[in-house]
Amino acid sequence: MPVEMLRELPLDQILLGDAGTMLRMLPDASVNCVFADPPYNLQLRGELRRPDDSVVDGVDDDWDKFDDFAAYDAFTKVWLSECRRVLNKDGTIWVIGSYHNIFRIGAMMQDLGFWILNDVIWRKTNPMPNFRGRRFTNAHETMIWAAKSKQSRYKFNYQSMKALNDDLQMRSDWTLPLCTGNERLKNVHGLKLHPTQKPEALLHRVIMASTGPGDVIVDPFLGSGTTAAVAKRLHRHFIGIERHPAYVEAAWGRLAAEERAPRNAVVAPPSGRETPRIAFGSFVERGIIRPGTQVMDKQRRFAAEVTAEGGLVSGPHRGSIHQVGAAVQNAPSCNGWTFWHYERDGQLLALDVLRKENKEG
Repeated sequence: MPVEMLRELPLDQILLGDAGTMLRMLPDASVNCVFADPPYNLQLRGELRRPDDSVVDGVDDDWDKFDDFAAYDAFTKVWLSECRRVLNKDGTIWVIGSYHNIFRIGAMMQDLGFWILNDVIWRKTNPMPNFRGRRFTNAHETMIWAAKSKQSRYKFNYQSMKALNDDLQMRSDWTLPLCTGNERLKNVHGLKLHPTQKPEALLHRVIMASTGPGDVIVDPFLGSGTTAAVAKRLHRHFIGIERHPAYVEAAWGRLAAEERAPRNAVVAPPSGRETPRIAFGSFVERGIIRPGTQVMDKQRRFAAEVTAEGGLVSGPHRGSIHQVGAAVQNAPSCNGWTFWHYERDGQLLALDVLRKENKEG
């Protein structure tokens, strides 16, 4: 039976139903980002027990059971195809999985036209041991981050990721603990509600890396609602899809208790390519800094004069603020905006202050 497509997005809602069916209701090119945590297809054979013969509370739910690889592949192609359809032209998708499924999914993503940007390793600080002692401890999961196509001008909040990583460029291996403690949702019996609940820290990075306030994130396998909760906190819109009524109920309860952060605290600083390029010469043309003005480095080791064409001259060196900065240091390159300083009211200020005070536009 054909599914009727919605005219408006069901923003900040959880749709109860199958991922493929519910995704077909969403309009084409209507969302900014997808985060998908699909069934792993663990192919378990019987119970998994610890050395003391106690049963491991692992993933043995019906939603993770498929007859064979062909059935899993058919299921995967449906929801992945729909995700690509609903993504806008510059949208991105994150898919997380284990060794059981992530390689099959990755190959299918490429076949469908997604453009893979990174594979990110989530290294767990507290992984479940390998109780049988016949393999390495499975201590990580893999996330594939991909753009809708090779031509996508996708969003990447580089400065936010750098700030999260103590002002160092964020790497593609993330060391984070499993979801434990008060964050882990429990059922009426005090047992974990969902076997693979993802930690909020993981979704915080995903959402901060690839979306902005007001963007729309779809999670076709919402589970206990981590994506929705973090999206609400960070002022993003969410559309969750989940077929298990108990998980949906728990997710709504979680959302009711979640508070949004102050809006000015969740706006990402612009990346380099989003910041408009401003020529130093434009400040000379406008008389903001005059030809002949002396500039120097912060330690006053090197000095230069501003030229009428919007460059610098220092002894035999003449050129742009970047070229002259590199030349006086005998360095391969230099960011002249931060290297060169000028004096104002007895204080040395980087030329970059001019850009911040006199934005063109």
